Amino acid sequence: MTHTNRLAHETSPYLLQHAHNPVDWFPWGEEALALAQTEDRPIFLSIGYSACHWCHVMAHESFENEQTAALMNARFVNIKVDREERPDLDAIYMEAVQAMTGSGGWPMSVFLTPEGQPFYGGTYYPPEPRHGMPSFPQVVIAVSDAYASKRADIDDQAGRLTAALARSGNIPPGEDELAPRILTEAVGKLQQYFDDQYGGFGDQPKFPQPMTLDFAMSQYARTGDAEVLNIAETTLERMAEGGIYDQLGGGFHRYSVDRIWLVPHFEKMLYDNAQLLRSNLNLWKITGRELFRRVVNETTDYVLREMTSPEGGFYSAQDADSEGEEGKFFVWTPAEIEAILGKEDAALFGQVYGVTARGNFEGHTILNIVRPVEGVAHSVGISTAALEKRLAAMRGKLFVEREKRIKPARDEKVLTEWNGLMIHALAEVGVALDRPDALAAAQTAANFVLDKMSQPDGKLYRTYKDGQAKLNAYLEDYAAFARGLIALYESTFDLRWLAEASRLARLLLEQFGDKDMGGLFQTGADHERLVVRRKDFIDNAIPSGNSLAAELLLRLAKLTGTEGYRHEANRIFLPMTSAMAQQPTGFGRLLGALDDFLHPSQEVAIVGDPGDPATQALLAEVRRRYLPHTVVVLKRPDEENPLPLLEGRGLVNGKPAAYVCENFACKLPVTDVEDLAKLLG
Repeated sequence: MTHTNRLAHETSPYLLQHAHNPVDWFPWGEEALALAQTEDRPIFLSIGYSACHWCHVMAHESFENEQTAALMNARFVNIKVDREERPDLDAIYMEAVQAMTGSGGWPMSVFLTPEGQPFYGGTYYPPEPRHGMPSFPQVVIAVSDAYASKRADIDDQAGRLTAALARSGNIPPGEDELAPRILTEAVGKLQQYFDDQYGGFGDQPKFPQPMTLDFAMSQYARTGDAEVLNIAETTLERMAEGGIYDQLGGGFHRYSVDRIWLVPHFEKMLYDNAQLLRSNLNLWKITGRELFRRVVNETTDYVLREMTSPEGGFYSAQDADSEGEEGKFFVWTPAEIEAILGKEDAALFGQVYGVTARGNFEGHTILNIVRPVEGVAHSVGISTAALEKRLAAMRGKLFVEREKRIKPARDEKVLTEWNGLMIHALAEVGVALDRPDALAAAQTAANFVLDKMSQPDGKLYRTYKDGQAKLNAYLEDYAAFARGLIALYESTFDLRWLAEASRLARLLLEQFGDKDMGGLFQTGADHERLVVRRKDFIDNAIPSGNSLAAELLLRLAKLTGTEGYRHEANRIFLPMTSAMAQQPTGFGRLLGALDDFLHPSQEVAIVGDPGDPATQALLAEVRRRYLPHTVVVLKRPDEENPLPLLEGRGLVNGKPAAYVCENFACKLPVTDVEDLAKLLG
C-alpha cells in the first residue's frame, strides 16, 4: 500500500525521500505546531539530511514500518526537517540532545512539548533492542507514557533545558583584551592536538578541518614558523594520498573513519570541497608543490562537472551509497582494473594505489597512494615524469569506466551559504591557476543567487530547488555569500560585486546584530519566533555565521575605508576571547579573522588596463603569493573609482603601477614586477 504524506509538497530531496512513509509526517511549520497545541500532543522531531547513511537506515527500519508508523501517528505530531535547509532548528535541538546525552549526530530524534521545548532525545534508534540500546518502538511508547503520566516533571525539565539553550544568545563580552597572545596560545594547543605521523587532529574518526589548517598557514605567513606550516602540509599531503580523496574523479569525501585517511564516509559535500579547494590552493602558493596544484585542478574539475546545475547554482551533496551499498561506486577489485588497463599497467597501478586481492574495504580496494611514485619509477627503471604520465592515462581510463556505474544520488538543492563558500574558492582558483572556467562558474553562480534567490525587498532566501526559492536566509548565508562576492570583486575588479557585498553587509548588521551584547544572531529580526534565538560562534564542518561575518566586515573595512565595519567585527570577537585560545580547533575561521584584526593591514592598489600585459604581470605577482590578509583593488587609467585606496592614483610615466600600502599609508609606486615583489615581502 502506497502512502503519501505532506512532505510530497516539499522541494528538499531529503524530505521527499520520506514523502511515501506511512508516518504522517509534517514539515516544520504553523500547521504542525498548531495541531500539537490544539490536541496537547507531544512532537516527535526527526532531523537529518539526504547524504546521511544512518538516516537512510533508520528510515528503512522504522519510518517505512507500518506498525512503528502507527505507533508514532497515534501518539505524536511527527515533524521531519532537513538540517541543511533549517540550520536554526538543527542547532537548537542538537545542543539540546548533546546536553541530554553527551553526544549528538544524525539522524537526530528529539521529543518536544507542544510549545517546541525539548525534553528527551537521541540519534539513531534500532528497530529491536541492540547493544544496550532500546528499540525505537520502545522509546516511542516510553516517552509517550511519560508525557501522559509525568507531565509536570516533563514541563519543568523542558523549561530548564530551554533556558540553558538561550544562553548562547546572551554571552557577555569577555574580560580579556584582544591580544596576539590569543593566537600564540591557540597555536600551542594545535601543536598538542596534531597527529604528526598522519596529519589531522586527534585519533579517529578524522575530519578535514580546513579552517584550522588555514589558520596554521596564516600563522606561518606571519611568523615563518616551519613547525606550524608542517601541521597544514602533513595533513593535506596525507589526505591527498588517502582514500578520503577521490583519486580518479577529484573531490573529497566527508571524513575518514580511521586515523590514516584511508576509509572515508563516502558522501561528498559542497562545503568540504569549497574549503579544501582554498586550503590546497593556499598551500600550493606557499610550497609550490605540484601535488597540491593537481588536487586543486582535479577538485575544480569535479565541481564543474558534477556539482553545477544547468542554471548555474552549485548542488549540495552526493550520497555515500549507491545500489544500497556504501562506497560501491568508488571501490575496485584487481580483476576489474586488469580488464581495463591490461596486466602490465594494472600491476604498475596496483603498486602505487594499493590494489590487492584482499582489498582494504570489505574485500574491495579504496584507491590510495601507498608508495611514492618516485620509488616505483626507480624500481621499474623509468623516469618519475614518465610514470606520472602513464598513471594519469590509467586514471583517465578507469574514470571513464567508472562513469558507467550507477552513481550515488545527488542532493540538487542550492543553498546560499554553501554557494558563497564555493564562489569564494573558484574565484581565487580562477585567477591563481589561470582557470577562466572556474572564474566564469563563480560569476554565474553569484548571478544565480542574486537573480533567483533574492526576495523582492533585497533580502536573501536560504534554499532553491525545482524553480522555487524559499525560507529566510540565515546569518551564515548573508556572510558567506557576501564574502564570495568580495572574492569575485578582487578577481574581476567589477565594482558591482563589491556594491552587492556592501549592501548585504548592511542588511546583515541590521537583521542579525545585537546592539547590547555584541556578536550576531543566527536568525534575522523578522524570522519566525523559535524557543530560543541563538548566536553561533563555533566553527564545525562549516564556518559559523559570526566567523564569516567578522572576516567579511574586516575585508570590507579595508576595501571601502568604512571604519564602522571594523568596530562591528571587534564586537564579534569579544565574547569568545578565552574560548578561542583554549579550543582552537573549534574556532579556526574566527582565529584567522582575529589575526587579520590584530595586525597591520596591507592593501595593493593597481592602476592599469587589465588587458595590458604589464598590468597582468603586476597582478600575477600578487596572486601567486599567499597573502591571506592583503586586499587588491584596481582601476583603469581614466576611470572614476569611488574606493579611497585608488584616490589620486595614476599611471607612472605612462606605465601601469602598483601602490603597496600598510593601513592606508602607501609606499612609492612601482612599475616593475621585481620591485613589487620586494614590497610584498
